[in-house]
Amino acid sequence: VARYTALVIGAVAIAGGIMANGQNVAFLVSLAFAVAASANLPTILYSLFWKRFNTSGALWSIYGGLGVCLVLIIFSPAVSGTATSMLPNAHFDWFPLANPGLVSIPLSFVLGWLGTVMSRERNDAKYAEMEVRALTGAGAEQAVHH
Repeated sequence: VARYTALVIGAVAIAGGIMANGQNVAFLVSLAFAVAASANLPTILYSLFWKRFNTSGALWSIYGGLGVCLVLIIFSPAVSGTATSMLPNAHFDWFPLANPGLVSIPLSFVLGWLGTVMSRERNDAKYAEMEVRALTGAGAEQAVHH
């Protein structure tokens, strides 16, 4: 499965690189940061600062933020509708912002919160253990195998 996944991701990356040929590299980097922030930032912050945050909230935040960001990029002026778009002759740009981070990152926070409050999963003892391990590194020596 890992080999097929790597092959598919590689093919998608190559196709995306070919489509983005001639685009502003700084703008493409800003899109990559928007995708990364939408998928990861809420999960990291909730994990550090919200005791009730759980696996369901993390999944909602990661997959929801990633999905929303990718959909908004596809339907933004970055992909179609303008002379500098990846597909300049197509017009399916109903989302007005070139970078979706302004919408997708807050929405990812909302999805993480929603996934957590809708879930019945809660383990205060496990959270306390993980908080101590994250802040002190206690227990890390068990993870090292020689």
